[in-house]
Amino acid sequence: MQRIRLRYTKRGRLRFTSHRDFQRAFERALRRSEVPMAYSAGFTPHPKVSYANAAPTGTGSEAEFLEIALTEVRDPAVLRELLDASLPDGLDVVDAVEARTSGLAERLTASVWELRLDGVSVEEAAKAVDAFNGAESVEVQRRGKNGLRTFDARAAVVELGVVDSRPDGPGDMPCAILRLVVRHVTPAVRPDDVLSGLRVVADLAPPVPAAVTRLAQGLFDEGSGTVTDPLAPDREAASAAPPTAAGTAVATAPEGAGSA
Repeated sequence: MQRIRLRYTKRGRLRFTSHRDFQRAFERALRRSEVPMAYSAGFTPHPKVSYANAAPTGTGSEAEFLEIALTEVRDPAVLRELLDASLPDGLDVVDAVEARTSGLAERLTASVWELRLDGVSVEEAAKAVDAFNGAESVEVQRRGKNGLRTFDARAAVVELGVVDSRPDGPGDMPCAILRLVVRHVTPAVRPDDVLSGLRVVADLAPPVPAAVTRLAQGLFDEGSGTVTDPLAPDREAASAAPPTAAGTAVATAPEGAGSA
């Protein structure tokens, strides 16, 4: 059984798709592309797909990951093209590698986010960010299945700063761009929790909802302070290993594939 790891995106209006909606769309893409999927046992077999740390509904992402198990060997690059062509625009498969190492989910320990605050000046944003970074803890609340929960949104934040200003909104509305690096902890601290924290410490409340995009997720490197590519170990293992059937097999496009 061959395992393939994929990186995909959620762009534009497709950022509003729920994780369940994406699962349905992806399983249809697998069928349309005639991918030789491995299935679970039991009375209701389902394709062996492992999803890892999906972004919240309503946020865009350039770095979502999943793993699929195949019953036949396929070329990851060709498989990526077939699946990408079978998904709607905005849900794009942008990378694929053969899984040659273990623990993909364990390498997703932090995320890099971009928060676009339309209607907020750079000065306002910088003041709020300084207050947030200077606080020892920032308690916020989130309503979940078990009611209202209070937790610290500051401890998980590795970096929060103003990185850009784009006064390109209607009527040259000011716009501050924030860069957020946050560790994946329990309970999870999401970008909207950090925005709630900015409201707590500095009364920062953008006049329109923030546009949030995940730029990267992976293993946080303590030495460099960066979030590394979680698929890099698989590429390195593939380049170091001698050629195998898995490495030389070529997938061919099934008849009718390639049209979205």
